[in-house]
Amino acid sequence: MTGHIHSFESFGTVDGPGIRFVVFLQGCPLRCQYCHNPDTWTAGGEEHSVEDVVSRAVRYKNYFGEKGGVTVTGGEPLLQIDFVIALFTQLKAKGIHTCVDTSGFTFQANNPTSVEKHKKLLEVADLFLLDIKHIDDEACKKLTGQSNENTLAFAKFLSDNGKPMWIRQVLVPGITDDSQALQRTRAFIDTLKTVEKVEVLPYHTMGTVKYEKLGIAYPLEGVPTPTKESVEKAKSILRD
Repeated sequence: MTGHIHSFESFGTVDGPGIRFVVFLQGCPLRCQYCHNPDTWTAGGEEHSVEDVVSRAVRYKNYFGEKGGVTVTGGEPLLQIDFVIALFTQLKAKGIHTCVDTSGFTFQANNPTSVEKHKKLLEVADLFLLDIKHIDDEACKKLTGQSNENTLAFAKFLSDNGKPMWIRQVLVPGITDDSQALQRTRAFIDTLKTVEKVEVLPYHTMGTVKYEKLGIAYPLEGVPTPTKESVEKAKSILRD
């Protein structure tokens, strides 16, 4: 079993609890306007076996402590769900905490094969970081090129199956910071039983250099980063 991998990060601190070994998988079906990893969108990357990735992660096990572990992200890591399941199966056998950072886009609630595949993932994944791009479906399509239907269905699937999740909301001025939309997001979150944390991630422009290198026009040219006040307001709506 091999996976197509963009890169590794040895001491991640923002991709789940504790210190984490982060695996960035290649490929993504979304085209989020604020994406800071456009170099992960297409197929490609370096091919690595499950055993190779496990051996890399184990080197840092002493640094994980009680909270740390391994996070797979991307791109959209669940485009390679079979690889993730195989990887997490070996990591769990070594007592390592496993986490998936996902949009939930690959989950199809009305497809039995998809449901069974994701159930297998739940058996070996300890935590999910779920990105809700926008609670409004049409706004989500404009922002990412895709519907939010699968994301919201996956959140309910995680909740119904008792799997811990952190909800993540990127805050982009004029796009995802509308109070009414945030209140609707909060109302949806309140229907879920296993949300351990809600993170508000302020939009930033650190990925613009990648767009330049790839020759891609940056979709949010001129959009400012959110103010401290708007971030705190979003936190008060989504968390308090």
